[in-house]
Amino acid sequence: MHLKNILIVVTDIEKSKRFYQELFGLMVAVDFGENVILTEGLVLQEKKAWEELIGREVKTAANNAELYFEENDMDGLIKKLESSRFPINYVNPPTEQERRVIRIYDPDGHIIEIAETLECVARKYLMSGMTVFETAKKMRLPMDVIKEIEVGLQESLKNLE
Repeated sequence: MHLKNILIVVTDIEKSKRFYQELFGLMVAVDFGENVILTEGLVLQEKKAWEELIGREVKTAANNAELYFEENDMDGLIKKLESSRFPINYVNPPTEQERRVIRIYDPDGHIIEIAETLECVARKYLMSGMTVFETAKKMRLPMDVIKEIEVGLQESLKNLE
């Protein structure tokens, strides 16, 4: 058995398609009208059609689940959110800890978390002078993972020369 998709119920499927396309780069893979499959496995389902299908009323903004994304360019993402034509409602303010995280609501109140990739965090630590061992310990990741990131970082730096 394999998980293939995650379905969320939306009140305005066209608005939700634009939201996920413009802010997250998800493209329409298949459009059935009341049901739209986006790339990355996210499925949008029109609320009325879903309620008819399951025979129950749908409650929105339950704050009981989230969609999780990772981003390499958090500064660029913040600028994109700030200049978006969609009103951005934050679940809580963006954090500036070791790993930058933003949580927002989509137009229907679904929570979306966007976090800086672990590779970005490891690169920051390594570039600040931390050793592979110190970075692995701080991030609670295997040394092999951090060594691989370090090799990639060194290659990137060589290419800049």
